[in-house]
Amino acid sequence: MRVNHVGAVCAQALSTAQSMATRNADLSEKLKAAARDETDHLAWTQQRLAELGARPSLLNPLWYVGSFAMGWLAGRSSESMGLGFVVETERQVEQHLDGHLDRLPAADERSRTIVQQMKADEARHAHDAQQSGGSDLPGPLRWAMRAAAVVMTRTAHRL
Repeated sequence: MRVNHVGAVCAQALSTAQSMATRNADLSEKLKAAARDETDHLAWTQQRLAELGARPSLLNPLWYVGSFAMGWLAGRSSESMGLGFVVETERQVEQHLDGHLDRLPAADERSRTIVQQMKADEARHAHDAQQSGGSDLPGPLRWAMRAAAVVMTRTAHRL
């Protein structure tokens, strides 16, 4: 659950920064709505961590700052690339959440419910961004995003 909490920290930073950096007022409002969803995800995962007797990642400030910077850059890029960044990010998060659902014990209904709702919200964010004109990101950028996510996931699991 710590990794999912870090994901919510990062997603909130990405959405907030991108909403501030974009020049499109309508897109900014959509990104602010996504950031509000991520605030819910953050609260749910924080509460679940407390229920499980676990702590958040010690590196959350670093994750937030790095994600904010990436979100800002995405918001300042072309609108289609910025939306494509949202699409790719959400798709990768969905894949992570699928894997987490596979590993969660069937009896852990509370965690499963949280992860399933997060997954549904992320799918909606990706769909909305795609429908709003998100373009496919170049392969090397998608691969770099995946590599960064692997590093973040493995590190957040431990720290």
